[in-house]
Amino acid sequence: MSARLLAFAAVLAASISASQAGPCSQEIINLQTQINAKLARAVAEGSSAPQSSAATMHRQPTPESIATAEGGLGDISLKRMKAVNAAMVRARVADRAGDQTGCEQALADAHRAFRK
Repeated sequence: MSARLLAFAAVLAASISASQAGPCSQEIINLQTQINAKLARAVAEGSSAPQSSAATMHRQPTPESIATAEGGLGDISLKRMKAVNAAMVRARVADRAGDQTGCEQALADAHRAFRK
């Protein structure tokens, strides 16, 4: 009985999710997957630099300090990732509102920012 209930809940959740999908939900998913894959590769293949004196002071690195250090190595900068993230947020908002043109424009902005 519980397996049937679980299967029904999964089907119901999938149908609700699909029925609430916006005009460019799949494109958002595809681009987010590409972004995640590229970031994972960049981390795996990333350059390294000597440890700074600040790193030996028992402080946790901040996203800004990491991005600054990585920017100096030629990796993806914090500024660039903020631009990609802002465009992806705009795409999701437009998608939820059913605004296909706005969503496509935001996705194009995200592509441009990410491919620089």
